[in-house]
Amino acid sequence: STVRQIVNKFKTIVTLPRNGRPTKITPRARHVIVGEVTKDPRVTSKQLKASLTLANVHVHESTIRRTMNNNGVHGRVARRKPLLSKKNITARLQFAKDYVDKPEVYWKNVLWTDETKIELFGLNEKRYVWRKETTAFQHKNLIPFVKHGGVSIMVWACFAASGASSYLIFIDGTMHSELYQRILKENVRKSVHELNLERRLVMQQDNNPKHTSRSTKEWLKKNKVNVFEWPSQSPDLNPIGMLWKDLRKTTNISVLKLFCPEEWAKIPPSRCAGMIQSYRKRLVAVIAAKGGHTRY
Repeated sequence: STVRQIVNKFKTIVTLPRNGRPTKITPRARHVIVGEVTKDPRVTSKQLKASLTLANVHVHESTIRRTMNNNGVHGRVARRKPLLSKKNITARLQFAKDYVDKPEVYWKNVLWTDETKIELFGLNEKRYVWRKETTAFQHKNLIPFVKHGGVSIMVWACFAASGASSYLIFIDGTMHSELYQRILKENVRKSVHELNLERRLVMQQDNNPKHTSRSTKEWLKKNKVNVFEWPSQSPDLNPIGMLWKDLRKTTNISVLKLFCPEEWAKIPPSRCAGMIQSYRKRLVAVIAAKGGHTRY
């Protein structure tokens, strides 16, 4: 009975909210770390801790992260986007404005081409940045990159609104103008026929030097292949990038060569058609970003 009385007595006790231990980060210290993160989103919590230590404020890194989270700033993996110069931004914006009003039927007669390096799994290092929601594609929150070598294989392919071409070309060694022209000679006409494109089609290619060399331009002119005046550093304007993501990654080059064609062949025509139907959204996004990066 005594135990029951004690239990009943404490059931009526309510634990009142308490303030807890006062935070060591003063409003001034909070202002300092928020300012540093705003200036350089790539600064680490360890570096912020060192800055506070110089100001005689000794806190744990988890306290700094919690403070940033309370201010609406969170650590996120930085998106990788191409490095854009002012010239690139101007060209991207002009391209989007020139083509944003083209009807959907125009884009259905475009042959999208590209070559890419399929890298081995795990080679892309992740970098974290401090940022607020909806600011993922602001320039300071990105990791700019340019194309470079690595342990990978290079492939060339093309697609249109009617589907992906059945030809996935592996490129051994260095890609140069002569090799690129041979790939076009052996695959473009076959792909045009396979994908039921009209004669007056437009072929898309980026501004890689092997694409814009004098000999390649002469080959394109001789074979009456129309191409876009494509803005450099604009993979987000080429929907084929979404198809590259469909190719899985592995840790073995020989296995990679085996399953890449299988994965490419699995791409349904409906996926290709959907990307072309929504292509105008990409142009609108570039205009909204004033030629800058987009989420694509």
